[in-house]
Amino acid sequence: MTAVHADGRSLRGAAAIVGVADDVSPTGELSLHGPALEAAVIRSALDDCGLTLADVDGVCHSASSIQLAEYTDSTNTGGSSFQVHAEHAAAAIAAGLCDVVVGVYAATPRSDRANGRSDGPRRAPADAMLEWELPYGLRQPMGAYALAASRHMHEFGTTPEQLAEIAVSARAWATMNERARYQTPITVEDVLASPMESTPLHRLDCCLVTDGAGAFVMTSAERARSLRKPPVYVIGAATCHDHLMISQMPDLTTTPGVVSGAAAFAQAGVSPDDVDVLMGYDSFTITALLHLEDLGFCAKGEGGPFAEGGRLGPGGALPMNTNGGGLSYTHPGMYGMFLIVEAVHQLRGECGKRQVAGAEVAVAHGSGMVLSCMSTLVLGAEAAR
Repeated sequence: MTAVHADGRSLRGAAAIVGVADDVSPTGELSLHGPALEAAVIRSALDDCGLTLADVDGVCHSASSIQLAEYTDSTNTGGSSFQVHAEHAAAAIAAGLCDVVVGVYAATPRSDRANGRSDGPRRAPADAMLEWELPYGLRQPMGAYALAASRHMHEFGTTPEQLAEIAVSARAWATMNERARYQTPITVEDVLASPMESTPLHRLDCCLVTDGAGAFVMTSAERARSLRKPPVYVIGAATCHDHLMISQMPDLTTTPGVVSGAAAFAQAGVSPDDVDVLMGYDSFTITALLHLEDLGFCAKGEGGPFAEGGRLGPGGALPMNTNGGGLSYTHPGMYGMFLIVEAVHQLRGECGKRQVAGAEVAVAHGSGMVLSCMSTLVLGAEAAR
């Protein structure tokens, strides 16, 4: 699915993100939860651009639409839901179906666990997973990613040290982010010395479990120019999924990002060489490595060497996950919203010590379920529109 009209007209530059906000804590816990947290982060995003609830006529939310609003896109593709929401919002705005769309996500798994609190029954895995995977010892979701990492190592010679480089770079960015969960530098040796969670993934190869919330506000390019902050335009968007269960993934070393990335870049009229900041979902280090290959930043099988030498960290050739990512910043269950928020902050020049100088093009690439649904959002500052 790509954000193109049936008559061939592209959505490139038709809509812009004008407000963003997120709420995280170095402790990993927040005081608000549930609808109160959603409401607070929505208001913060609206304040960011100078709009109010009265301006909003569309909402994107990954749960039941009636829980939040009457007119809602409640598409849920896991961690990539928010890139899909942004794609849908841009299409709705370009088609004149609405004028101002808010996307929101909030979850508090860490404090819920500490306080014995639950927001309701958890969704059961698909029946097929219950029948064909879980009874045979596949640990969800970690086991699925361990399979992908093992296969990549087998096929291409990727090493644990190369995966660890991704975690080290993410932490290097987090040391410059006072809101990050973990801010102490780590080394490759630290990653390899951390407990093995599911071979070959060590604990520091795995994302955090924290509370967190985020929201974006999108409107037409025309209206965006009159608002409080510089617009960040949606210049490319595409989504692709090809499996639900990891046992049905066509190739454990290749994700649907091959399709979504190529389509989004084509729509944006840019190539990976034009990208200044990559915000790539890093539920595990292998997830991030597969994005590098499938989006075309390096050839298939070369993700391990590509990640070496601090290439993805501060001062590297490809700044990736500049807030610290899901590995060191926050990860409240689904991380895709935070990719968008940080990409917008980078393109508006608001990131302080971790700001990438002259950033004009950013990619926010979401990964949902078990490497199942990839959604690629290419964002551009005014110069890249």
